[in-house]
Amino acid sequence: MNNALKTEISAVRAERNAEVRPVYLEALTLIERLHRRLLDVIKDEFDRRGRSDINAVQALLLYNIGDSELTAGELRTRGYYLGSNVSYNVKKLVEMGYLHHARSRVDRRSVRISLTNEGKEIRDIVSGLYEKHVVTVEQIGGVSIDEFRTINNALIRLERYWTDQIKYRL
Repeated sequence: MNNALKTEISAVRAERNAEVRPVYLEALTLIERLHRRLLDVIKDEFDRRGRSDINAVQALLLYNIGDSELTAGELRTRGYYLGSNVSYNVKKLVEMGYLHHARSRVDRRSVRISLTNEGKEIRDIVSGLYEKHVVTVEQIGGVSIDEFRTINNALIRLERYWTDQIKYRL
């Protein structure tokens, strides 16, 4: 009887895994695609304004920095930067005049960054784009507040799950 019960439990688990697999993999694909599409939307906004001096990743980075003053390392730990080479983009944004950078008074090895007035202009463009979306996403996009809450809760739990996978080597 014990073996029969174990076999039944294994079959139920296998069936459940077969149900979860396609929706989990679809969610992963959608997350990747949505991030790329967000970058496309930001790029399109800058193209419409005739601004080719900055790319979408850099504009999003400036938006995420906002009024903060932080280190390049903090950009990643806070989730502000999702690209592959934070040092390159920070260096380029400093060279282009969008970011201030200065050695920390406390730790001379650390460089603190913040937006220049030009950087704040870029941040404001992205902010304006998001505000336009806030006004239209429900009517035109058909995504309700409750659906956003459900999506956000699921994404928070998924992020926590992935974090635990890394932290605890599950």
